[in-house]
Amino acid sequence: MSKQFDVVVIGGGPGGYIAAIRAAQLGFNAACIDEWKTKDGKPAPGGTCTNVGCIPSKALLQSSENYEHASKHFADHGIGVQGLSIDVQKMLGRKDAVVKQNNDGILYLFKKNKVSFFHGRGSFGNKTDAGYEIQVGDETLVAKHVIVATGSNARALPGVPFDEEKILSNDGALRIPAVPKKLVLIGSGVIGLEMGSVWRRVGAEVTVLEALPTFLGAVDEQIAKEAHKAFTKQGLKIELGVKVGEIKTGGKGVSVAYTTAKGEQQTLDADHVIVSIGRVPNTIGLKPEAVGLKLDERGAIVVDDECRTNLPNVWAIGDVVRGPMLAHKAEEEGVAVAERIAGQHGHVNFNTIPWVIYTSPEIAWVGRTEQQLKADGVQYKAGTFPFMANGRARALGDTTGMVKFLADAKTDEILGVHIVGPMASELISEAVVAMEFKASAEDIARICHAHPSLSEATKEAALAVDKRTLNF
Repeated sequence: MSKQFDVVVIGGGPGGYIAAIRAAQLGFNAACIDEWKTKDGKPAPGGTCTNVGCIPSKALLQSSENYEHASKHFADHGIGVQGLSIDVQKMLGRKDAVVKQNNDGILYLFKKNKVSFFHGRGSFGNKTDAGYEIQVGDETLVAKHVIVATGSNARALPGVPFDEEKILSNDGALRIPAVPKKLVLIGSGVIGLEMGSVWRRVGAEVTVLEALPTFLGAVDEQIAKEAHKAFTKQGLKIELGVKVGEIKTGGKGVSVAYTTAKGEQQTLDADHVIVSIGRVPNTIGLKPEAVGLKLDERGAIVVDDECRTNLPNVWAIGDVVRGPMLAHKAEEEGVAVAERIAGQHGHVNFNTIPWVIYTSPEIAWVGRTEQQLKADGVQYKAGTFPFMANGRARALGDTTGMVKFLADAKTDEILGVHIVGPMASELISEAVVAMEFKASAEDIARICHAHPSLSEATKEAALAVDKRTLNF
């Protein structure tokens, strides 16, 4: 016998579980389907983000940053450390505990909001007068509305599948059992840089092989150059414009053949290779053909601006559709779709979605880059302020980087804010709020910021737009 629901969400990642909770808050009988499981087979909702992405990577970044502070920076504070060591298994155990807390938190939220949870893979069945049939194991759910939130998978190199032992995706990169001597990252994607930073800090020799001639091409060029300089100084070896050739696994490691930007043939031997060349939409097992759900040439579900698919009452959000593959973008779309189903006017502004890379220094930005403004022919003003002139950054002992403002030359409206430096992920929120309210650089420059704080660098960069910084 089938179970009837107003809204069934397929996928329990950041977009899916949030969509189900918001639908329930709006009075709908809602269900969420998710197949992630722990080693012992128990439900582990939260998707890639919670299980093998955002959350565990931040846990490892924190652990490795603590180790690096103790090994390299504590002495500056008069703190002596003797017999320093790293227990990788304990570090991984803490990471797993953090993940479980998040898994359990989502299950609690389902219970609190009266969302029915089904553990397994959801797939489309028949379309009936009562709605869409969704199969989960031996159970059949019938939904008036379906929200597909099945996320994405790591993109593998052609002919080089992930074995998660030597050729690693984000999943395997989070589970390396011991500090590798040598690690190769193919692609300078966010996941690769973050994982490369983790293992470099605890002793690995890390080399990044990037096919593009520029580093972090999506980042503002000035900010990317500052980050490149910082990473290189830390010991991360970055080679740009390379063409990766044959990759051989065998014995104790991996051999990577590549051609440098100058045309030289090189071979790198490493313990592991982390492939970070992007992600692909995940519709494995969804059976979209059963109901005629349309996909594009990338395998993404085709949606309009409001996340409607080609089928009535079927919606799709997050990594499985167009737009940036970011957890918080998926969350906003999930909320918006639930509200649209309720007849409200859900809203997602793609122009004010913040981006963050959680390396050290952190990199965060919102809005357009300087190179984008130039390409679009927009007349703009720029202002920057370095953290080396910020009192709180000096006290922290972390003065790398800067804050950069880009504002319209005539109206002074903020068009983009770019940060490389300490706590950039937290500082960027002020810029997001400002841009949502169509603020000018002058508005931020006139707002009182606490002293001493890192946020003063944001105020000073806004002042710099008008060439009137006070502390630099």
